[in-house]
Amino acid sequence: MKNVQFLTALATLLLAAAGPAGTKGQSPAATSAPVPQLAVLDTDIGDDIDDAFALALVLRSPELHLLGVETAFGDTELRARLVDRYLASVGRSDIPVLAGVETKSDHFTQAAYARQWPLRKHAEAVKFLLGQIRAHPGQITLIAIGPLVNIQAAIERDPATFRKLKRVVLMGGSVYRGYDGNQGDRNTPPSPEWNILCDPAGARELLASGVPVFDMPLDSTQIRLENPSLGMVFAHGSPLTDQLTLLYHQWTAKAEWHSPTLYDPVAVTYAIRPDLCPATPVRLEVDDKGFTRPVAGAPNAQVCLHSDEKEFLELLVNRITAETMP
Repeated sequence: MKNVQFLTALATLLLAAAGPAGTKGQSPAATSAPVPQLAVLDTDIGDDIDDAFALALVLRSPELHLLGVETAFGDTELRARLVDRYLASVGRSDIPVLAGVETKSDHFTQAAYARQWPLRKHAEAVKFLLGQIRAHPGQITLIAIGPLVNIQAAIERDPATFRKLKRVVLMGGSVYRGYDGNQGDRNTPPSPEWNILCDPAGARELLASGVPVFDMPLDSTQIRLENPSLGMVFAHGSPLTDQLTLLYHQWTAKAEWHSPTLYDPVAVTYAIRPDLCPATPVRLEVDDKGFTRPVAGAPNAQVCLHSDEKEFLELLVNRITAETMP
């Protein structure tokens, strides 16, 4: 009888140590894949080339589940056609594309790429965003890498729903460092950064909205993609890198080849690898000239002032040239 009791107790201990069948002692949580973050991308793609690289990084990041792409600023319907062609070319026509609030702007270096795709009427970005927030309260990361026109409209239309965003990860502003000079000189005085300059009121409304804001300003985002990494991307020859190549050559036009400055992909990187761009609590004040000045008072944003440029570039290039998802 004692032997039976001993063997029963031993078997119980062994089963407890092993865990469920096939887990080799690990808990179910240790073996299951992380749940991707729900994300919406708000972009003025078609002007500078960094938005196209940012979208590529989103598509190659399993940490994110992209609910939709919203176009912002200027001719948002034409920008949406650009996104349509881009996504169709990489086999991701399943992702909704929404046209944002149209504004006056003649900035669109990659319009020819967009016009080669069929014209269609896109659903409204602001309505889509608010609907997704209602469907997934407290779960959505809004990655905002263009002027904040759509964000301002969403706040004004339904501030209570907008507050149910999990967070906004923003590329915008200039805290201590402005735009680098033509010769690559750094540490210039702060500048009115484009995304904020185009809609200072939108930036003020976002900072006052009550949604956690994580900001990647010029201080941490002026990272250039130089050769040989730039050449590696263009020579890779996948459907994704082919879109980047086409858009890059329209961006440069007849000028000599430029090394892109990857402002916007840094915001995407923060969403998936915040360790590469640690953030500091800051209170930002936005004036009508587009300056984002640090002031005394309770912080209204977490701001990345320095990023790990080497690790960021490795992550970006490796992901968009990988044969499979990481």
